Amino acid sequence: MPFVLINMAMTADGKIATANRAVHSFGSPRDLEHLYEIRATADAVMCGARTVAISQTILGNGGEKFRRRRVRHGLAAFPLRVVVSGRGAIDPATKLFQKRFPPIVVLTTRRAPPKNLAALRALGAGVKICGAREINFPAALRWLRKKWNVKRLLCEGGGELNDALFRAGLVDELHLTVCPKVFGGRRAPTIADGVGVGKLAAAARLELEYARRIGDELFLVLRRQRKQQVKR
Repeated sequence: MPFVLINMAMTADGKIATANRAVHSFGSPRDLEHLYEIRATADAVMCGARTVAISQTILGNGGEKFRRRRVRHGLAAFPLRVVVSGRGAIDPATKLFQKRFPPIVVLTTRRAPPKNLAALRALGAGVKICGAREINFPAALRWLRKKWNVKRLLCEGGGELNDALFRAGLVDELHLTVCPKVFGGRRAPTIADGVGVGKLAAAARLELEYARRIGDELFLVLRRQRKQQVKR
């Protein structure tokens, strides 16, 4: 199984965007640099389809500085780009498909209509069906390791994708940037939305590994509790 990292910036009240999703990028230039630093350690970067559409990210390597860093560490110049969509519904006009440098892999389910899958393949994306109605993330990650040799997988949200990974017990490390803002709003997304857990015993348990203040932001690294780690 790949080592799975999640990297998110959140407000002081735990939000990753405003309720209307109009504001989704609010960290400092240092936080953006931090994002590319983490990407430079990963074989693949994964996002949910809605996050890709809203942010218009290309899931790139951050430019020449970080390309050189990747190569020095024995990684490909660009990370594999992985998009998660249960119905394979990704706008072909999204910025992601305008950059052809590394492959794009879409993880989906048998709920995806054939026309959606055909459209993705026409854009050059690889499509992997990983479940009937919900994505089987353990199987999907094993496939990424076997097919693409993904040893370190970085997830950049959104909240529903993060929640699915936490509930599946697949998250090894969480990077959080806490920004000095408050968005409020019961419908504003958090770092782990979706189904969630109903009992405290089912919560993902983490240990604080690192904390540093830079300016008015707090950079945290939390790792899965060692006693919670299991062979996968």
